[in-house]
Amino acid sequence: MSIIRVEDIAHVRFNVPDLDVMQAFLTDFGFDSFVENGRLYGRGNDGRPFLHMSERGEPRFAGLALRAASVADLETLAAREGLAVEPLGDPGGGHVVRLTDPDGFTVEVIAGQAEADAVSPPPGDPRNSATEKPRIRALVRLDRGPAHIHRIGHCVLNVSDFRTSEKWYKDRFGFLTSDEVEAAKGVPVGAFMRCDRGDRPSDHHTLFLAQLPQKPGFLHAAFEVAHFDDLMIGHRHLKDRKREAAWGVGRHIMGSQIFDYWKDPWGHELEHWTDGDLLTAADPPNIMPMAALLDVQWGAPHPMFAGKRPPPPGLVSFITALVLRFKRLFRRTPKGNPA
Repeated sequence: MSIIRVEDIAHVRFNVPDLDVMQAFLTDFGFDSFVENGRLYGRGNDGRPFLHMSERGEPRFAGLALRAASVADLETLAAREGLAVEPLGDPGGGHVVRLTDPDGFTVEVIAGQAEADAVSPPPGDPRNSATEKPRIRALVRLDRGPAHIHRIGHCVLNVSDFRTSEKWYKDRFGFLTSDEVEAAKGVPVGAFMRCDRGDRPSDHHTLFLAQLPQKPGFLHAAFEVAHFDDLMIGHRHLKDRKREAAWGVGRHIMGSQIFDYWKDPWGHELEHWTDGDLLTAADPPNIMPMAALLDVQWGAPHPMFAGKRPPPPGLVSFITALVLRFKRLFRRTPKGNPA
């Protein structure tokens, strides 16, 4: 049994050398941004005090935060970890326990933040299909501008040892595996993990831990927008603003969400997404091939496969499995199964 069960992801933190440059990007991306006490914050319309924070420094990912159900859970976690419950010195107040995961990532667990009333995102108008025609004598006319960010959905980290990190996060926070990804049979390359909310639906993944060949680091954070039209309007706006696209638009296989990835001015990837899968604790884990991680149901191919001579997906999986097996020879890896 885990020490506590977290409810959701709360925010991500970055260090950047120029807050003005970052604020211009956040505005184009769709955040409501503001500066307070020398820190730059980006919030959505879900009423949370902030979802994205930047402060001055050499550009780097500075950590992620998970939301606990109560301050009492923070006290339980702090007691088991030998840490203190501290005031959270950011907008909204609340309290925090700060941990460091096996790869040195800062993980905050927060509770007790003050929240504003959520603002409803722009509603999606009815859409006609071949079999249903709810839109009669109503024209589609969409306003241009940034997408409307509602909430943060997940964060993706590359780790040095997937099984070690998986155990660390599950033991403390109660994550459940939705899909474990294998480069070859018995060679896991990572897992999409969701919060255990019992019968209440949870996003297909709140945290994806990957063990890819590159060194451990931040891969991306994802923010839910109002709907498909909103995502596409945001795509056009970022393109018009000459922002750097990373991957999209398309629909993932695992999680099913429609995605659109962009890079901030220092290369950190942020994702717009909509229409993702929702699961409960009753849904069992699945084993999926690495090809399903890199493939799409429709839309832009993964950048690795977008060139004139893309490598066969099977070759990518083979090489990844070879690298992971080689690393196993020199490291004792905790045994584990998706649960």
